[in-house]
Amino acid sequence: MKALIKVGYGCNDHCTFCHTLDVRHVEGEAAEVHAKIERAAALGHTMVVLSGGEPTIRPELVRWAEHVRSLGLGFGLVTNGRMLRYPELVERLGAARLEYVYLSLHGGSAKTHNLMVRSEAFDETVAGLRNVAAHAARQRARGQPFDLTVNCVITRHNVEHLRALVELVVPITEAKLKLSMVEPKGGADRSFEHLVPRVAHVGRRVAEALDHGRALVAEGARTLDGRSRLLHGGVPLCLVPGWEDAFDDLRTHGFRSMVEIGEADFFPVDDLNKVQPSACEGCTLRGPCPGLYRAYEASFGADELQPRRDGTRGNSFDFVAERIVRKDLPEAITTETCPVRPLGITPWDHARDLHVRHGPRLVRFRAEGRDASDAELTALRTRSGQLYLDVSETLASSDFSKDLRAVTRSPICAACEDRPRCSGLFEVSSEDVFSRDDARVRERLSRITGDVLDVGCGELRYAAELDREDVRYVGLDPDEARLATLRSRMPRAESRLGTADGIEDDAAFDVVLVLHAWNHVRDPEDLVRRARRALRVGGRLIVVDDQAFALLRSRPRARRAHAAQTLAFEHHRLDDAEACARRLAAGGLTVTTQLEVAAGTSNQWIVEAVR
Repeated sequence: MKALIKVGYGCNDHCTFCHTLDVRHVEGEAAEVHAKIERAAALGHTMVVLSGGEPTIRPELVRWAEHVRSLGLGFGLVTNGRMLRYPELVERLGAARLEYVYLSLHGGSAKTHNLMVRSEAFDETVAGLRNVAAHAARQRARGQPFDLTVNCVITRHNVEHLRALVELVVPITEAKLKLSMVEPKGGADRSFEHLVPRVAHVGRRVAEALDHGRALVAEGARTLDGRSRLLHGGVPLCLVPGWEDAFDDLRTHGFRSMVEIGEADFFPVDDLNKVQPSACEGCTLRGPCPGLYRAYEASFGADELQPRRDGTRGNSFDFVAERIVRKDLPEAITTETCPVRPLGITPWDHARDLHVRHGPRLVRFRAEGRDASDAELTALRTRSGQLYLDVSETLASSDFSKDLRAVTRSPICAACEDRPRCSGLFEVSSEDVFSRDDARVRERLSRITGDVLDVGCGELRYAAELDREDVRYVGLDPDEARLATLRSRMPRAESRLGTADGIEDDAAFDVVLVLHAWNHVRDPEDLVRRARRALRVGGRLIVVDDQAFALLRSRPRARRAHAAQTLAFEHHRLDDAEACARRLAAGGLTVTTQLEVAAGTSNQWIVEAVR
């Protein structure tokens, strides 16, 4: 768990795209950096990484590294590598537990790199890279960890010259290579038209360069510490086909929080500088994808994106127990005795950190996975309130009413002046929201009569409500085993093997049901067209499904559940009631009921429409 500390913004390079172009004169006091190192240790970080500007030009560098080591933490650098050309400096930092280097190199030749950094820096940077790689090899030979990444920022100046960089770095087997789209910030924002290439073109060139890198090395040399040595960042995943799993950013490097010069405390590493526009809705890559830089989207829009609709996603995301923060909470807690505020307000991520009171304990849960975006996790915590503690004893929760307990924001947060800035205190509820909300579905189904088509009838959760004399039931499902269960439980029913695209009926049904199958259907627009045609005039389409939710789990429990997970019936989308209603209306049906998920409800929604 890394903390990133900026030590100042002065630098011995003059990069055209520099994020901190306008504050290069600002340097941090040595005492300020020293105190922030101690704060990082108090927050539970296991490594401190210094950045700038250029941290290696600071005379306090070795002293800071030794202070980090004295606190029992690993030490790292984000650097241009020029000062690391001196072997004695690398040795002194190595003695102070240097374990991580993120080194900038923007071209495979002096001409390209020096143009990018506006300095005669290429030879010095490459010498620094080779020194660090040699040190990393010695560390690994002793069984000690070392992480070396070479990062290339891509602008209009080097986008056509990536192969040469690949050919320089890939043979250095201790290094990973990352190709990063320039962020329109600082110098790149000021010279936007001159520097920022179109992202689709960057995606093509990145994929070509990484393909070339893969061809250069033997199979066994393509990975390092279990990850690909060939990485990319800042490019939407839909634009780098074949390299979707090679996305890399601060979070994949284990950074949790960071602090700039002059800031009083740490802030979480987040994705607020990026956006997933409306074109990304329904894309199955949405969880791990970085999206577009906001400034890029504001200038160029999102027409270059190529959203994927052919994959699947899970609709539950894990928050994993990370640390028991306290074990002695009193029975009654007030705003004045809140256990979260003394931890500090700003370091905690409003999307991914959860402090939960469970009896006398305060437990911190963390969502590290990239199966959900920050925006999706934030919506679960705030708008829909779909957080649940998993108390089941089996690998897969089969009865939510027994296996899950709702987790809600503590009432003491309501009157707290820090609420807008704080990630909050959460508590475990004993209310069974699942049985309560499922009862309204059962009541609705118990009133239907006539000819009924159940699309994706599945495990017959509502057989008791549908197996009646006044219901002529037809069950459609792609799983023969489930249809066999249907025939044994409902002998009067008709069963059909197939998916939604097999519905060929004309005005044959009074009701079409899609119960917990809507998001499993590959083409919902086609389903709506076929369902409308299959309904008689005045007939109803009733859709019930589950919105995305988050499970709070222990680390062993999460590990076992993921090992047993199957994607056989996963979701093609994560539509909520509003998205479903829009699709029904666009298909020519009149929406009459739209029951949304919200804080205090379960994750089950209902939409009903009439032909």
